[in-house]
Order: sequence, then structure tokens, then C-alpha cells
Amino acid sequence: MKFSFALPTHRVDPPGELLSAAAIGQLAAAAEAAGFDAVSVTEHPFPPAAWVRHGGHHALDPLVALACAAAATRHARLHTNLFVLPYRNPFLAAKSVASLDVVSGGRVILGVGAGYLEGEFEALGVPFAGRNGRLDRSIAAMRAAWTGRPVDLEGDGWAARGNQALPVPLQEPHPPLWIGGNSLRAARRAVELGDGWAPFMASPGVAGATRTAAIAGIDELARRIAQLGQAATEAGRTSPLDVVTVPTALALDPSGPDRIDAVDLDAVAGQVVRLAAAGVTWCVVTLPGGDLDAQLASVSAFTNAVIAPGRAPA
Repeated sequence: MKFSFALPTHRVDPPGELLSAAAIGQLAAAAEAAGFDAVSVTEHPFPPAAWVRHGGHHALDPLVALACAAAATRHARLHTNLFVLPYRNPFLAAKSVASLDVVSGGRVILGVGAGYLEGEFEALGVPFAGRNGRLDRSIAAMRAAWTGRPVDLEGDGWAARGNQALPVPLQEPHPPLWIGGNSLRAARRAVELGDGWAPFMASPGVAGATRTAAIAGIDELARRIAQLGQAATEAGRTSPLDVVTVPTALALDPSGPDRIDAVDLDAVAGQVVRLAAAGVTWCVVTLPGGDLDAQLASVSAFTNAVIAPGRAPA
């Protein structure tokens, strides 16, 4: 099992020390030193205020935050969880992602999703309907741009006529693409277009709010992962697919505990073992802590309770 530490760049109200470049760098470096394999960020560029009042969140721009993390680390991967690609022109997105991959020495993992927050789509001037098709076309456009060759392609309000994007990403053929979402379409997209699948366990109520399919627990997730493997075999896919998810006790929850000693880390460790047995290869963890010292304490405690025991020699 590998682990991605969710940088607390969603803690924006009020702006505090956790949003400084120094704090982001210090946390990323501490996570890397502690044994985390990646640092990750979420995003919401312009959410409705009513949604935020009812449990939503803001966040720093994901690639700005990850650039700060890149400058302070050497090996940790830089992971978007998730980057809502339909919000953006795909060629501008491809340029930003390639730039981060180049300056970081080839460490980007691009988790992408179709998005679900209709009010955010409206504010950004992007049609909410058809966002899944838009995501598929955007992935194809980014891949074309990342070749470094002239592109002739048109799609949702954009048309490339021999345009070219340089530099290309350092990773070949491009940074890993992890496809977010619980739906069968998202899993199929991962098989056909991606390098990994990023589902999350969700009750029917949460699934309805985020416009995806419910995955009620680890047993159901294991069945879905088995179906994913079967679909990959039927499609003739030979390259492996990562599966990344969030342990339920450490999901991003603004109303959750604010100190690590309020989290049952033994239970989290047990859940990680079960997730690995189900076929999950990466876990993303959001750790409690409203200031830098509390976040650093959480990183240390999580490493000691969950990462280190799992990697100790037999």
C-alpha cells in the first residue's frame, strides 16, 4: 500500500499559516520524510456559498499548492485529488500540468474527475450537462498536446489547427491519469483512458449529493475492483491499474476531529489492511490539525501507527 497525504490547503477560512508557501513546503517535506509516497490537494475554484455553509469547502488552486510542495521535496509524488478537468480548456490544463511535471522532475499524478457541483459549472461558464463527454474529449486533447507534436483537433469551443505545446512532460508518455468517480462509466474510463481508478466509499445519501454511485463499504468496493479487473481483461489491457481511495475515518470532513488523538488509528490501520486485500494500491488521508504543529503531529502519529508497521521487515 502507498499513501498520499492530503495537504490542508482546504483550510482557508480564515486564511492562516497553513496556506503559506513555507507551511506547505514544511508539511510536504515532513510527509516525504515520514514515508508518505505523495502529497495531494483537492480543489473548488468557485463554489456556491450555500454549498460551503452546508459542509463544502474552498481550496487553494491545486497546481499552485503543488508547486510549493515540489520546491520543498525530492521524491514525493504530486497528486491532484481531484482536478475537475471539464472546468478548463484542455490545452491550458495540459500546459500547466506539463510545466509542473517538468519543474518537479517528473512527479505529477493527475487525478481527474467530471465534477458534480452544478452551481460551480454555471459560475465558470461551462455546461453541466454533457460533462462526462467533455471529460473524455479533454483527456484526448491533453494527451495529444503532451506528445509535443502539432495538434489538429477540435472539441467543446476549442479548435487546434497545427498548434504545438512545449515542453512535454518528463514522464513518458505523460503523467499517470487517475480517473475519479464511482460510476460504471468512471471505471470504464479508467480502463480505456487512464492509469488508475479513484473511487470513494459513499452511502446512498452522500452518493446522491455528489452525483455518483454508492459504494457502501469495503466488501462492495472489492466487488467493484474485481469487476474493474475483468473489464480490463476483456478490453485486452495488459498494463496494471492503480486503485486509490480514502479510509473512511480520514476523509475530508470540515466537521471532523481537529486533533489526531481523537482518531482511532488502530482501526484505520485495520481498514488499510482490508483495503489492500480488496485490491486498493493507494490510500489518500486527510489528517486533523488546525495549525502547523497539529498537522505535523498528525503526520508523525499516522506514520507510527499505520505506515511504519505495514512496511516493517517480516
